[in-house]
Amino acid sequence: MFSKSKIHDPAPKTKTGSETPASTPGTSGAPAPKPAAEAPASSPKPKPAPSVLSSDLMIKGNLKTTGDIQIEGMVDGDIRAHLLTVGEGATVKGEIVADDVVVNGRVVGRLRGLKVRLTSTARVEGDIIHKTIAIESGAHFEGSVQRQDDPLNPAKAAKPAAKPAAKPATSAGK
Repeated sequence: MFSKSKIHDPAPKTKTGSETPASTPGTSGAPAPKPAAEAPASSPKPKPAPSVLSSDLMIKGNLKTTGDIQIEGMVDGDIRAHLLTVGEGATVKGEIVADDVVVNGRVVGRLRGLKVRLTSTARVEGDIIHKTIAIESGAHFEGSVQRQDDPLNPAKAAKPAAKPAAKPATSAGK
């Protein structure tokens, strides 16, 4: 107890010297706001580095994170991330859903993102649903491109609405 109060006593003495005798019970309450005041200053955490999947890594399965992923190897599965970068030698076979997608390598499957960028080395086979898109000269792309205000929400996709309409048309044709 005395070691704690000795540590915290210099701070109250510098503020008001008359409260030093009464600060012994109050010191337990006084230091609590100070760390709380320091906590918001440290709360803006530095952005963590992206998870990097190296070129010799092959993953079969889905990946899901709220952070960033940089893929240099091969992924056979769906990926959901904040920022996804597909490296020049990388291959992704599956659906990609991310706020920001940069494709330098190969993607086979649907790509949904708020901001999608296909660089000159990109090779994409599949549909792209986006809010904004940039396709550099030299990129290879086979599929359809559809703009949506909220491409990350599959419930708003036009394709599920088209399927029920197609089924009654098929049954009416029989």
